[in-house]
Amino acid sequence: MQNKNLTRTRVRYGETDKMGIAYYGRYMDWFEMGRTEFCRASGKSFTEWEAEGIMLPVVEAHCRYKSSLLYDDEIEIETSITKLSRVSVIFTCKIFNLRTGNLSAEGYTKHAFTSSDDGKLIRDENKLYDWLKSLIEH
Repeated sequence: MQNKNLTRTRVRYGETDKMGIAYYGRYMDWFEMGRTEFCRASGKSFTEWEAEGIMLPVVEAHCRYKSSLLYDDEIEIETSITKLSRVSVIFTCKIFNLRTGNLSAEGYTKHAFTSSDDGKLIRDENKLYDWLKSLIEH
């Protein structure tokens, strides 16, 4: 498995504003879609990690908008892990407009590894950290 996953979708009508342009807040939804599919394609879904007692709350998010997306544009979300520490992981996303070939947005979300029992930061043994580390080392 490469440390990159590609996910395709389309801009739906309800994701656009009055001007017919994709609403800026939807990009975070697409970032979520990208990281969810990254994990699923790598062999383990977020649901499976949560069942094992590990949560990944977002602690930081950033998006830089480059070019507009319109209703029905097909997009490709490129997701990769760009930083991994014992207590957090950063997923970087790039969103491309497949009609124009343009980079429409790029950004990241930073997630802490926390226990589903008490919500506290996991600092010791962490199966998710070990698994993600093995993905990015190959």
